[in-house]
Amino acid sequence: MPINNLPNLSTELFTAPDSDRLFSTPASSHPARILLLYGSLRERSFSRLAVEEAARLLEAMGAETRIFNPRGLPLADAEDASHPKVQELRDLVQWSEGMVWCSPERHGAMTGIMKTQIDWIPLSLGAVRPTQGKTLAVMQVCGGSQSLNAVNQLRVLGRWMRMVTIPNQSSVPKAFMEFDGNDRMKPSAYYDRIVDVMEELVKFTLLVRDRSDYLTDRYSERKESAEELSKRVNQRSI
Repeated sequence: MPINNLPNLSTELFTAPDSDRLFSTPASSHPARILLLYGSLRERSFSRLAVEEAARLLEAMGAETRIFNPRGLPLADAEDASHPKVQELRDLVQWSEGMVWCSPERHGAMTGIMKTQIDWIPLSLGAVRPTQGKTLAVMQVCGGSQSLNAVNQLRVLGRWMRMVTIPNQSSVPKAFMEFDGNDRMKPSAYYDRIVDVMEELVKFTLLVRDRSDYLTDRYSERKESAEELSKRVNQRSI
């Protein structure tokens, strides 16, 4: 359609997606940086064990991993953002290029500690959006039969945080039966699914990380920024 048939469009701010620009950035050579979050403080936390298993797989695929321990993290807004655990979490989010979120399902939902971690991750820090354009894999562990309630909620949050949430996901039913006495996951179709999810996460991270700025560059935000700049430039001196 000719651009002159779009009267509501600010043509000076409109750009058609450009494959040359999308793929012109040289690929980074460092390992994919993946942050893993889990949602239970139990001594034998199955969401933590699942995350540890996922981290081993990620490292075998060439990624660099960090696992955040949420013990000691205050409720959102109960402390100032300068709290050491909050700063640790936010620093890890800034470091990461992708994330894994794994929560137990409790009362048909993710756990409070899982939500608290996500609540402490801001949508913006000054001009920086800490999660925008990063990749995300979602997982859950269940005490009983298989459910997808927690992963569905995590997907909503990932989208809200402007993350590239990969299509695949993992839900492990009766998680207490899926780990051996050494806290390693037993061979099963559920283990294979976690392998699939981590493989997909690494692929998407390598694909997206050097292009996230362009992929998340939006017409509406360019327009808003231009309008704000115009107001600043044209305001009368006091």
